Amino acid sequence: MSHGAQVPSLLTLCFTVGILCSNIFAQDEISSTTTEPFLCPSGCICLSSKQVLCNTGGLKEIPTYLNQGIEDLSLSKNDFSTIESDAFKGLRYLRKLSLDSNNITVIKPFAFRGLTTLTDLSIQYTPLSYIGQYSFATLHNVTLILLAHNRIKYIEEFSFAGTSNIKLILLTNNPIVTIQSKAFSGLNNVERLIFPSGIRTIEPDAFNGLSNVGLLKLTFMDLTSLLPYTFRGLSHVQLLNIQESDLGTIKVDAFTDSDHIDNLYILNNKIDFIEELKLTGDNAVGELRFQGNHVLRSPRAKDTWLNVHSISAQNNYFSCDCLIHELFDSDFTNGSVQQFRKNNFCISPLEYHGSPMSEIDFDLIARCHDKVVQDNLGSSAPSFIRHFIIIISIFYAIQ
Repeated sequence: MSHGAQVPSLLTLCFTVGILCSNIFAQDEISSTTTEPFLCPSGCICLSSKQVLCNTGGLKEIPTYLNQGIEDLSLSKNDFSTIESDAFKGLRYLRKLSLDSNNITVIKPFAFRGLTTLTDLSIQYTPLSYIGQYSFATLHNVTLILLAHNRIKYIEEFSFAGTSNIKLILLTNNPIVTIQSKAFSGLNNVERLIFPSGIRTIEPDAFNGLSNVGLLKLTFMDLTSLLPYTFRGLSHVQLLNIQESDLGTIKVDAFTDSDHIDNLYILNNKIDFIEELKLTGDNAVGELRFQGNHVLRSPRAKDTWLNVHSISAQNNYFSCDCLIHELFDSDFTNGSVQQFRKNNFCISPLEYHGSPMSEIDFDLIARCHDKVVQDNLGSSAPSFIRHFIIIISIFYAIQ
């Protein structure tokens, strides 16, 4: 065979060797990128490497040997009492986490740190009695945080600091009695924040630092008063709904320094007295709906300043005493006393109870300052006459 005939054979050999080598390298590459060996934790059912159910397993603590590729983890119906800081460190692909029906009493600060892809978090039906500082800090893009059906009585400051882009935080069916100052400071971009019934105290600045909320719903509360600066620092809320509650007294500055409340609904509440209800241009309230409330003592005109885009005040019950004229002079009437009287009712005195205001002749009811003068003169008439006679007697004696 000539030397020239050997060249194609040599090229063919090299090409074949090249293919074999490339296949070997490819196999090595595949081997190097395969996931870690999957081990199913004891007491768990692993439906796949990404879905693990550790329910009713009697676990005393959260397993630390979980596959890092897990996306759906259920640890319900176990017996661990504490969620430690960074309890799920390394589970960066985790999307759904259920911790329902455990004996959880403490959630340490930054317990869920590092769960950057988490969408659903459920902690329900536990004896958890409070939400501590930074318990749910630094969570982002979570669809649901379900905290219903626990024994939560109060929420400490900065519990949700640094958490954002949450669709729903559900706190219903908890015996929450107090929302502490700055409980939601640092929480922003929440579509719905819904509280349970029975809240008795909302501390000043309770919502300070909470911003960009779709719905903030406060219902069935039992307050002695809506304290000064309750809503200070709350900003950019589409709907603030205060409903079906005993609000006690609405104190001076309750809404001061809140801003951009698109819609403020105060509906079907019992209100003992409105010391002040001032919504200025700084609050930037679009619509005020004040409807179905029972106000035991009507506010004075100077104590109501409703600088809002639109007002709907109807189906309310006010005290139709001497202060009713102050109410008619207030911003509640929205410029039409006649329409206001048509749409609202009297709660007292007894003879007017339940009557539409439009049926009452308020000319027969003296204004408060007139009534005070009359009452004072009437109660001191003998003394007044006696002093008058003495003055006249002195005058004639001098003459």
